[in-house]
Amino acid sequence: MNHWNDFNSADDQNTFDVIPKGTLAKVRMTIRPGGFDDAAQGWNAGYATQSPTTGAVYLNCEFVVIEGPYAKRKLWSLIGLHSQKGPEWANMGRTFIKGVLNSARALHPQDNSPKAQQARCIESFAALDGIEFVARIEIEKNLTGEDKNNIKTAVTPDHKDYAAIMGTVSSTLATTAETAQRTQAFSPSVSSPSSASSAPAQPQAKVPTGRPSWAQ
Repeated sequence: MNHWNDFNSADDQNTFDVIPKGTLAKVRMTIRPGGFDDAAQGWNAGYATQSPTTGAVYLNCEFVVIEGPYAKRKLWSLIGLHSQKGPEWANMGRTFIKGVLNSARALHPQDNSPKAQQARCIESFAALDGIEFVARIEIEKNLTGEDKNNIKTAVTPDHKDYAAIMGTVSSTLATTAETAQRTQAFSPSVSSPSSASSAPAQPQAKVPTGRPSWAQ
């Protein structure tokens, strides 16, 4: 049993060096509730935060790296919802959230099928609280001029490294059309039951394992 004043067994400090710019990582996003609601906008459950100085409204988000060499590292970024200066910040926030949904739900950005469009709709910000996706980690300056990491871009299934980073669960959510195309192009011919029983078994052609064209 450790004595309260013996710190030899305490964990060593983690490094606080910034993660290299452009690193791709699977992250989990959580929202720090700010208590601001606007029924007209559909902002409820207190997820949004309003700045007391500028009046801007945003989601205050924390991202935790789930896997890889930077696992358990935390990053923080804001997702814009409204600014009195104009629509640009809110539009950037909408673009980012769309990217997050595409990444988390394995939706190709150009997939505008009814199913994909429905998957890009959420009933509340609760759908984003705890969502996991692939992010591109960037570097920016903080208020004191020091480097800090942030996340402004979600990586979607059209990126060549998406499936490997997101994992096999999400990579199996490819569209039916893509699956059919790959099966038709790569599957070896199959003998009929009668011929198979009368002829010796022949080795099957090896199925290629390359990525589909959209993932190159």
